[in-house]
Amino acid sequence: MWSTIKNIFTNKCPNCAQGTVFADKSFYFSLGFPKMNKACSHCGFTFEKEPGFFFGAMFVSYAIGVAEALITYFIIRPFFEKTFDLKIFPIIMVVLLLLTSFNIRLSRMIWIYIFKNYKS
Repeated sequence: MWSTIKNIFTNKCPNCAQGTVFADKSFYFSLGFPKMNKACSHCGFTFEKEPGFFFGAMFVSYAIGVAEALITYFIIRPFFEKTFDLKIFPIIMVVLLLLTSFNIRLSRMIWIYIFKNYKS
């Protein structure tokens, strides 16, 4: 399990753990929409099994975003006097916007690893 988590965060192929899923050098920070490889350069594993395969990754991305928003809220909550202060929302929105590229990559990696044994 730990090797799977490590492979997800290091952008490794779910089949051979040697090739990369995303073409960009940095998995964590990049500007723009991330570019994915069509297949693994090492073993030839196809990442997008069918058109619309990554539609389900949106739900994973949503769950990650909700978790990040809650974590951000609980971290910044002690710095405000009121329990429900409207100044917290812009801070949460900025954090979520800064993490958008990372969330797209992470959600797609999780989705690929969920269906890594799927045969098309």
